[in-house]
Amino acid sequence: MKPIYRPLEDVTYEEALRILESGTLEERILLPLRAGETMIDWKQAQTICIKSFDSDDYRVRANSALGLAYIARTKNQLEKHLVKPLLIKELRENTECRWRIIDAITDINYYLGWHLEEKALEKLKTE
Repeated sequence: MKPIYRPLEDVTYEEALRILESGTLEERILLPLRAGETMIDWKQAQTICIKSFDSDDYRVRANSALGLAYIARTKNQLEKHLVKPLLIKELRENTECRWRIIDAITDINYYLGWHLEEKALEKLKTE
């Protein structure tokens, strides 16, 4: 059976904090995407994505990077000093979802005019 795309459900900051604390793995995997895409306050969305990087699950961490890319696309803001170290660490360590991390960093660089890991990204894209 073919998967069917469903839009992400809105999430409030309070609900997001609850999911971080006691949500199921499936909820935590989707949370950074939902936060980045649907939360109105970009700083609250960024906070949820940053907290999601603490997960032991590589999919949650990869989606945290993608959630930050959603914020960059839709709100055109991120705090570089907070997100840069997390993105670089994930790029180096999350081999299972490296393609997603590369896409997220590429989008963030494009939308925010940053130059995070450009040489490393070029090298990884040719491997």
